[in-house]
Amino acid sequence: MAGVTNRAFRQLCASFGGGLYVSEMVSARALRHGDDKTWNSYVDFAPSERVRSLQLYATDPDDVAEAVRALVDADRVDHLDLNFGCPAAKITRRGGGAAIPLKPRLLAAIVRAAVSNAGHVPVTVKCRIGLDDQLVTYRTVGRVAEDEGCAWVALHGRTAVQLYGGSADWAPIAELKAACSIPVLGNGDVFTAEDALRLQDRTGCDGVVIGRGCLGRPWLFAELDRAYRGEPVGDPPAFGTVMTVIRRHVALLLQSKPEPVALRDFRKHLSWYAKGYALGLDVRRRLAAVSSVADLEELLAGLDPAALPTPGSERLPRGKSSPQARVALPDGYLDHLDDDRPPEHHDHAGLSGG
Repeated sequence: MAGVTNRAFRQLCASFGGGLYVSEMVSARALRHGDDKTWNSYVDFAPSERVRSLQLYATDPDDVAEAVRALVDADRVDHLDLNFGCPAAKITRRGGGAAIPLKPRLLAAIVRAAVSNAGHVPVTVKCRIGLDDQLVTYRTVGRVAEDEGCAWVALHGRTAVQLYGGSADWAPIAELKAACSIPVLGNGDVFTAEDALRLQDRTGCDGVVIGRGCLGRPWLFAELDRAYRGEPVGDPPAFGTVMTVIRRHVALLLQSKPEPVALRDFRKHLSWYAKGYALGLDVRRRLAAVSSVADLEELLAGLDPAALPTPGSERLPRGKSSPQARVALPDGYLDHLDDDRPPEHHDHAGLSGG
């Protein structure tokens, strides 16, 4: 999740429960060309992160080969996840993310480049059902992942054109699980521990991927741990508990960012933490304008620590959820789907962080 799963947020989530916490999207092209910001800001793991899991975005097998070799030789990663599911226009219009699986030969070349240069580091892939209802690609991704030696494949039960609108379709996850010999993980509309158990029960998938469900709710991972142990999940937290988490989150951000930058980055998280709590429009406006720790503390001091969330508020939209009219693609991209040539780029910085 671009702009979200940075070092601070991964540490915060890991403090609540077990799991694999993956980095923001990192550009293979930027790594290959030695982009300082990418290497210093995005390939950035805390000493406490027991598995350094990095999500890689690429459209060119040569970029992948060089980037993966550099990461492994420098001992910077323990797991690599290839993103073939991102629906963002700034990614797909360059032929990346959810656009890649439309070209099976290019997809296979990228995966092969990663696996063959990763050595002992496992490589996994993530994808969506397809570009839209007519251009369905998840079966291709599963077959390529299996053939090229990936450790698992994760499937989000939506097409790219859907973004996060409507309800996720879990049926393709079950179909992919039945078709693949490698593990299949399910993703889409996992907002509660009960959702995770239901997804696995319905599809037979080997695990779940959490996305929007943990935005403003990192304690979801503690609830998942309890659910998988067969224990009661517990009640949702009062806002006093949420305030404690907010302070921990800010403290972690301040370890690597100046205060103004950290607080500006944190505003979106504040809106997510506030979802479902009756704080009032004025408070929400002030949360959206917080620029210092002092401002934040002054604001939190006036809020009711006993406030409870509205039932069902964990499913309230977080981030852009309306479907797209269409998915942006490079000119002529659909004309030659058997082509294994990467789309042309004229920048070296790529799009690390999405």
